[in-house]
Amino acid sequence: MGSPAEPKRRVAFMLVYGLGDVSIPKLGCKTPLQAACVPNLDAIASAGVNGLMDPVEVGLGCGSDTAHLSLLGYDPRVYYRGRGAFESMGLGWQCHLEILHSRCDLASEFTYSHKLFPYSFYQQSNFATLDEKTGIVTSRRADRHFEEEGPILCSALDGMKLPSFPEYEVRVRYATEHRCGVVVKGPRLSGNISGTDPLKDNRLLLEAKALDDTNEARHTAAVVNELSREISKILVSHPLNAKRLTEGKNVANVVLLRGCGIRIKVPPFEKKHGLWPCMVAPTKIIAGLGLSLDIDILEAPGATGDYRTLLTSKATAIAHALSAPSQTCPSVFVPGEDEHKPGRSDGYDFGFLHIKAIDDAGHDKATIFKVKGLEAVDQAIGQLAKLLWQAKLTGNFQYFICVSGDHSTPVEYGDHSFEPVPFTMCRLKDFVGAIGGESVVLETSLDPFPLPTVKACEDLNEDIALEAERQCKQVQSFSGDSVFELNEIAAARGSLGRFPGGEMMGIVKRFLKLNA
Repeated sequence: MGSPAEPKRRVAFMLVYGLGDVSIPKLGCKTPLQAACVPNLDAIASAGVNGLMDPVEVGLGCGSDTAHLSLLGYDPRVYYRGRGAFESMGLGWQCHLEILHSRCDLASEFTYSHKLFPYSFYQQSNFATLDEKTGIVTSRRADRHFEEEGPILCSALDGMKLPSFPEYEVRVRYATEHRCGVVVKGPRLSGNISGTDPLKDNRLLLEAKALDDTNEARHTAAVVNELSREISKILVSHPLNAKRLTEGKNVANVVLLRGCGIRIKVPPFEKKHGLWPCMVAPTKIIAGLGLSLDIDILEAPGATGDYRTLLTSKATAIAHALSAPSQTCPSVFVPGEDEHKPGRSDGYDFGFLHIKAIDDAGHDKATIFKVKGLEAVDQAIGQLAKLLWQAKLTGNFQYFICVSGDHSTPVEYGDHSFEPVPFTMCRLKDFVGAIGGESVVLETSLDPFPLPTVKACEDLNEDIALEAERQCKQVQSFSGDSVFELNEIAAARGSLGRFPGGEMMGIVKRFLKLNA
């Protein structure tokens, strides 16, 4: 974007998964964003325009997949066909235009295609815990920190056979945290079935049922139910689970299956918006969604999509991609291949940086971790701004920074909610003015830093958390509208008002045009 005679206009968009929240008594009736010390986020708000965004529409507590589609300009009511293709593509399976069953929590996603077998289905799954005596799912996530055990259990499941359906091939692949992917290939499968996931802890494990009166749907439900039972048999007898039991940990003894869908066919992001896009998204469903929109997925070493992710690596990958060709662009993930390909030689116009850990904090009801996690996100923004400013000094680029969330995940609820999320966007040069000048930006350390651990954060008391908030330097209004801090309350005063997520890309493009 931009002619050779003028600086290329490029956008760094940071999407903080589960950003929004509600007022929490433990934090003095503040939201985590209000309680956190986030001078860089506040400087973006001070330097630019702000508003409250409903990711899809007012009053809808949406999933991340539908929210991301909406934010990127694709109406989920028109294009959404389930999570299955997104999860599967993110895991590296090449999904053509085929029916896919969606996300399961040791849940799963399924597809059926016309390659090799008449049909196949893909599943993205969570390792979960089942009370075998009562049939109740006591925990839909056996353990978030499953990086060592997950691949071992996946290896035990890979290639398993279904006694009543020996003609089917079953493959299993580890994803991130408590998740894995499963693909079943064979004939006579239908996507029109219900799932086994009760969707809440402490509810009975469900059986898959046909949702129409076809033989294929009834047959598929039988296959899925046997698949669930056979996976549980293997997991229950695995020595790793015996070890976890002696250690007092949750066992991973069930796979919950839910949803179905087909891969979407949509205009590529670049054709729709006129911006060459790239993405850093270790979370498989988001990476797969990006691939569905022809967005290049960048490699960022140490970026894991969980609490242990390396935010500095994400910021560096996006900064280099947005400053190419003067910098070496990170390599790009190719589904179905073991190797990566080089990134776009001329760089990218729209860099999507995805951060998952804040959503995990909401789901885990980890109040202080969400505060401290947001402070870590703020630190990463400072690093991103430094790298972009260094590239801007060459005179080849004009940068913009945009920050928002895909939905609210309040720690009081432990789940997604319908509250809107704050949105903010500014020119990088105005951010530099708001944060205190070039010297402040260039003094930012680029040393990698870890996210705080959940346990360490929850050991902090509320006085420590609030003291950190009181000591945070306040950024005053610099330019743009009258907002000078990023949070759910302040954003409501912004010049953008309250708007649906489907308008976000239009706002971004208008902001670029007005600041050309």
